[in-house]
Amino acid sequence: MPDLRFLIVDDFSTMRRIVRNLLKEIGHADADEAEDGVVALHKLRNGKFDFVVSDINMPNMNGFELLNQIKADEKLKHIPVLMVTAEARKEDIIAAAQGGAAGYIVKPFTKATLEEKLANIFKKMGW
Repeated sequence: MPDLRFLIVDDFSTMRRIVRNLLKEIGHADADEAEDGVVALHKLRNGKFDFVVSDINMPNMNGFELLNQIKADEKLKHIPVLMVTAEARKEDIIAAAQGGAAGYIVKPFTKATLEEKLANIFKKMGW
């Protein structure tokens, strides 16, 4: 398993901290944070990231808009994006899948759920 650099995107700092701590417990200590899609995109374009965990509902640029921007960018489109949301709305799940998201997770989630989601994505990616 490669050493992966994560970008956690959420407008709530508490949620970013929770995700960061869960990732660390799973064994992924290398993570950065962004409070919305605009900041995330800037960081993605100016740094090296292997994986994005993004909330859907955010100001300025939401998770779907961020996903679209990532998938439209030649240099970024290979990066898997795990979408996080508070409600498991069918239309959100469909939009995430159609937009090219690697997976979908509903808040609140446990370490075990996150670990399982990541393991499935890693397997799909051949990591």
